[in-house]
Amino acid sequence: MENWKIFAKGLILENPILVLALSLCPAIAVTSSVMTAITMGLTVTYVITLNNVVVSLIKNFVNPKVRVPIYITSIATIVTIAVLVLKAYAPSLYKELGIYLELVVVFAIILARAEVFASKNSVGRSFLDGFGMGCGFLGAMVIIGAIREVLGNGTFLGFSVFGQAYDPALIMILPPGGFILIGYLVALFKMINDSREKRQRIRGESA
Repeated sequence: MENWKIFAKGLILENPILVLALSLCPAIAVTSSVMTAITMGLTVTYVITLNNVVVSLIKNFVNPKVRVPIYITSIATIVTIAVLVLKAYAPSLYKELGIYLELVVVFAIILARAEVFASKNSVGRSFLDGFGMGCGFLGAMVIIGAIREVLGNGTFLGFSVFGQAYDPALIMILPPGGFILIGYLVALFKMINDSREKRQRIRGESA
């Protein structure tokens, strides 16, 4: 049960994008299509999970005064591997994501989980925390990308959804449309979390 809570908190309760409002730049820039959203989401999931494991393994050997540079070096190394793999095996996706892949190094959520959780917990718990946060990031990116692609292009993963008669809402694949959509989704997730907390309070009072 404890392990599930560590993993699940990143899905809704502490979703990196839709609750903590971190890494909004890629959430706007690379979610005009589902495929690029999935690729970025998987990349971040891989980086945050592996970095959490690395930080947990080395935490007892790192001087607290230089911990942040060490963590950033670890993140940069892992991101470089991901970039090289994408460049070699998926060059078209690599070109579409462009500079945002390299910017994963400075995503606040990755360094935050290393500092707040992985540096204070076991390898197993750190893995679950990173994987849960990564899955939450991936899920948010896919939701945003799917809505923007369907409404903005009339397609899903490149396949037509509404047919040729559909008049796409072009604003949805532009940055303003992305900001508006994320605003609504953040409000929805706040309502969900507030409702969850209210139910918990009622159960606590009745008990």
